[in-house]
Amino acid sequence: MRTANRRSGGRSAGVKTGGRSAPRQETTADRIKDYILGEGLQPGDLLPTEAELCEHLGVSRSNVREAVRQLTTLDIVEVRHGHGTFVGNMSLDALVESLVFRGVLVPGDDLRALREVIDLRLTLDLAMAERIVDAFRGTTNPELHALVKEMVAKATGGSPFPDEDRAFHTGLLARLDNSLVGQLVGAFWDVHTAVVPKLGVSVAVDLERTARAHGEMLEAAEAGDVERFRLAVTTHYEPIQRSLDERAE
Repeated sequence: MRTANRRSGGRSAGVKTGGRSAPRQETTADRIKDYILGEGLQPGDLLPTEAELCEHLGVSRSNVREAVRQLTTLDIVEVRHGHGTFVGNMSLDALVESLVFRGVLVPGDDLRALREVIDLRLTLDLAMAERIVDAFRGTTNPELHALVKEMVAKATGGSPFPDEDRAFHTGLLARLDNSLVGQLVGAFWDVHTAVVPKLGVSVAVDLERTARAHGEMLEAAEAGDVERFRLAVTTHYEPIQRSLDERAE
């Protein structure tokens, strides 16, 4: 873990934006982000103390505290009481919370918000099809096959399988050298599964078909068959899409 090099000076907090004074606490939060970037800090690195930030930014303690609270909600910084303030993991949790709230509060015409999230999930899965297949071609993946087996078993018994479902999708993307895509897929999956029960959308339709579609995706990837993989992806989403269509009627 590294500690930021202390630097004195800095810009005045009275930043003008479009002829108007930006809210002081917002400006302070932005400048703390600039500091993190400028110092090349990474998740887990220690930030300067509150007093040092005040001196560096030329602002009051109350402004620094408010800015830190804002950045904490975005997972940009993490306050560990008794230890200090650290650069956060910068996860997509804030995005998930915002989209879940939007999906429940303003579902739109015929559950539009949920449809949009599902469309995004489908689009991402299809867009990454070639790269996933290239990564899995000629391999065997007992852990992912075990997840499929568990999903099918639960579906046969009429039970949903959210944990296995998420682990499967993130497991596919873990092989790719693109952590952001994996985070986005996980985030959209979390929004999808959080919004569905809140809006009373049935997920019991064709559970077994959905479960088996995961197995078809994995087998297609291991066989190096991109088109078969894409077909399995489409099959995977058909039950929830049909459920939404029936809800709209």
